[in-house]
Amino acid sequence: LAALSHLSLPQPVTPELLVSPSSQDGDLGSECPEDRGNWTGRLDFLLSCIGYCVGLGNVWRFPYRAYTNGGGAFLVPYFIMLAICGIPIFFMELSLGQFSSLGPLAVWKISPLFKGVGMSTILIVSLVAIYYNMIIAYVLFYLFASLTSDLPWQHCGNWWNTDLCLDHHVIKAGNATFPINLTNTVSPSEEYWSRYVLHIQGSSGIGDPGRIRWNLCLCLLLSWTIVYLCILKGVKSSGKVVYFTATFPYLILVMLLIRGVTLEGAWKGIQFYLTPQFDHLLSSKVWIEAALQIFYSLGVGFGGLLTFASYNTFHQNIYRDTFIVTLGNAITSILAGFAIFSVLGYMSQELGVPVNQVAKAGPGLAFVVYPQAMTMLPLSPFWSFLFFFMLLTLGLDSQFAFMETIVTAVTDEFPYYLRPKKASFSAVICIALFLMGLILTTEGGMYWLVLLDDYSAGFGLMVVVITTCLVVTRVYGIKRFCRDIHMMLGFKPGPYFRACWMILSPATMMALLVYNIVKYQPSEYGSYRFPTWAEVLGILMGVLSCLMIPVGMVMAVLREEGTLWERVQQASRPTMDWGPSLEENRTGMYVASLAGSQSPKPLMVHMRKYGGITSYENTAIEVDREMEEEEESMM
Repeated sequence: LAALSHLSLPQPVTPELLVSPSSQDGDLGSECPEDRGNWTGRLDFLLSCIGYCVGLGNVWRFPYRAYTNGGGAFLVPYFIMLAICGIPIFFMELSLGQFSSLGPLAVWKISPLFKGVGMSTILIVSLVAIYYNMIIAYVLFYLFASLTSDLPWQHCGNWWNTDLCLDHHVIKAGNATFPINLTNTVSPSEEYWSRYVLHIQGSSGIGDPGRIRWNLCLCLLLSWTIVYLCILKGVKSSGKVVYFTATFPYLILVMLLIRGVTLEGAWKGIQFYLTPQFDHLLSSKVWIEAALQIFYSLGVGFGGLLTFASYNTFHQNIYRDTFIVTLGNAITSILAGFAIFSVLGYMSQELGVPVNQVAKAGPGLAFVVYPQAMTMLPLSPFWSFLFFFMLLTLGLDSQFAFMETIVTAVTDEFPYYLRPKKASFSAVICIALFLMGLILTTEGGMYWLVLLDDYSAGFGLMVVVITTCLVVTRVYGIKRFCRDIHMMLGFKPGPYFRACWMILSPATMMALLVYNIVKYQPSEYGSYRFPTWAEVLGILMGVLSCLMIPVGMVMAVLREEGTLWERVQQASRPTMDWGPSLEENRTGMYVASLAGSQSPKPLMVHMRKYGGITSYENTAIEVDREMEEEEESMM
């Protein structure tokens, strides 16, 4: 025995197959959430979500949609659609992001066959980011123009005005003596917007963009610079900026609301906004409009919610946050309606015309009607500056989300190369999108902006949301998804969420998709009708985002082995490293399934990566199946 004790026994050797890539190469960082970064403050995530959801649409779309679809009665389908469609899909996106700590592309480890959905999302978000920042550039233009003692759109007589221009002082004086026919006149604010800001008279249509408007180009450059500086350090920097950009608009909104309701004639506008017309509820159009408003207002399908949630800690209470953000978004929309229509009521009384003649939606409200109303108030430059500063902060945090989505999605795909250079990569993305957006700064740029707005996030976005809902509930499995949420939050979603995810939400989205296709109308801007080639280009934009899904399927199937059906089955299953990013959070069937862990599951990952004995794959699949059966029998 003494002799044996002097023998040097061979040390156990870890098979090379079981060594993780990170332990082989010390220079490569691990892919744990610390490398991605996390929210640094308790309210960073919540305020980012509020800032993302509460955007320009709350101010310029909801009030107009409400008054044209039954006034106060519109709130009935609005809140029903929020419950059926908005809240469940919102919660689903947050759950996927937080559970996996992955962006919109890498999250499709849940079912690699459908990774094209993530590719489609990135394409849609990129197109939206291009034109959304142009709207922010317009807001900056008006913000700077408000820094004067006399607003430039207050009177006629400027070089850009035409003989049709008629300002409200003349109208008010005229109405006191004899009525004025307004049908063939144009307000100074409308001519300032179209003839000075856009200089649209320099373009004959979308095929003739004309020259670049250098003042708009500089505003666009400034807006991209602001966005870049705010997302420079990812969520660590943007998470701090939203403390201002997500809360300050509420202060301005309350100020505008108080100022609005104290104006003479304000009640006239509010009455027009909220008077319920319950007969409208019998129209399917009203319910569709309510669903569309919920869909676009909450920003589901764009990947922003999923991206923000991916930076959470594993046990963050996103269930509570879902209700705070969705209901807060709805209340903000309603409050914005009061602020807008109180001023429009005052404006209609000043001009002596009905409210419906001054009410508009979209850019027409933000850049024509409301600026005109500001000129009728004492201290008009002050109120104008406040209004456009509110629009700026509303727009910026939505743009932060779009950019963070793109950057996170790509860096999660190539973590070893791009994460250390995230700031440089963000700069490249911002410069590329700025260059693509230069056409929007031309004299015919508004035509291109309308085309992008109408088609970039239309039916393609709905296809993304429908597919996501069906894959999670049907392919991945509703039981497994609810079990994941239970692991993360400590409780399982109730029958309400299950019913919505399984049936109600996808059925509603399908109805929206069919309605959009059946009720398709060609794009137009004022009296201008877009040519056929422009319509085809727009439709191709939408179709291209949908085509990403089958392209992703083909790529996923080609990576697998076996017959076609076996490949489809393998590609539709979650990857072996799917699940919580930190080993400490991996329980149940996710125990010891990260790369480098000593179990058949990671062995299967390494077999695929480095080659080896394929019988281990069968063992891994059998172990998986046994774990699933054990958990399901315990339910």
